[in-house]
Amino acid sequence: MINTNQFLSFARKIGIEFFTGVPDSLLKEFSKYLDKNFGSENHIIAANEGGAIGLAIGYNLATSKVPLIYLQNSGFGNIINPIVSIADKNIFSIPMVLLIGWRGEPGFKDEPQHLKQGQITLKLLEDLDIPYFVLHKETREACKQLNKLYEIANNNQKPVALVVKKDSFSPTKTIEKNSSLNYSLRFDVLNTILNLVENSDIIVSTTGKTSREIFQIKSENENIKNPCFYTIGGMGHCSQIALGISINNKQNKVFCIDGDGSFIMHLGSNAITANYGTSKLYHIILNNESHESVGGQPTIANKLDFKNLSKGLGYREYKCLKSIKEIKDFFGYTDKIIGPILIEIKIEKGSSSSLGRPTKTPLEQKSDFISEIKQRF
Repeated sequence: MINTNQFLSFARKIGIEFFTGVPDSLLKEFSKYLDKNFGSENHIIAANEGGAIGLAIGYNLATSKVPLIYLQNSGFGNIINPIVSIADKNIFSIPMVLLIGWRGEPGFKDEPQHLKQGQITLKLLEDLDIPYFVLHKETREACKQLNKLYEIANNNQKPVALVVKKDSFSPTKTIEKNSSLNYSLRFDVLNTILNLVENSDIIVSTTGKTSREIFQIKSENENIKNPCFYTIGGMGHCSQIALGISINNKQNKVFCIDGDGSFIMHLGSNAITANYGTSKLYHIILNNESHESVGGQPTIANKLDFKNLSKGLGYREYKCLKSIKEIKDFFGYTDKIIGPILIEIKIEKGSSSSLGRPTKTPLEQKSDFISEIKQRF
């Protein structure tokens, strides 16, 4: 395994001093180390991958130095436009190092939403004319690869990439801060909500542990019969999916169960949700101020005023809930609320170590969802 401290020390030694990106499960030790040991002048967790590229471009324009951007390959689509139309050698010719987590690597088992992206990751880099190495898992060799790519980026003023396999970076020692907020865990909040809503209500859930926990809760409780669409890929898009469902199914309530990182990732989409959502659209943010599904790195949710933000985006109502009791009280009178409404629910970080993954394929999940809607509505 690569010693994360040594790798980053070497990066700074050769001239890479600024890091930005979106946390990834394969790069969690790398990004956790950055978060714990680098200040905001040297490291910023971006809202989305395209934004990270923009931030890196600005850094290079101001300093003439080469930045490093980390991301999961699932975010490749978010970076293609700024890479091709801004950073490309034939446009503004911006040097940068991309550190890309290789989910869905061919020949290795992974979740279905990662398989296609895994197959095309290297081909995309080749099509974009981005020189790359698959990162070696030995520290010295990995540093040699980084050095070579840094020289290519600097000398040719163009993007380069390191593609990272699973278990490449060694665990880093970090001191976890104990929360004293005493909020409920996400699983308990979701279980409460699913047992309170009507079976005719439609659920759309964000990617990561939220969808996994909802799938588990529904699988273990035959009384919960809500049509559920699990957005297992495409972080930040569940609110638009919920909007598309709600405006074509106005007679039923639609609950979009989002996360703070997902909500922030495509903030402009939430303005569309707020302004075009139906009176029965409920947009829930489960806010634990972290990218928990990929390592627990912080979001900027602790710096946001969601009440004023909801008003600015155009939601009709806003509600903040901080306990199971408040959740039970609130969901007792949703019929009286005219949406679209933004509901912020404060939660703790954490999930069960035995949390499983959906036992049905995406196509089976889609088929179930459509069938349940047709049968009931």
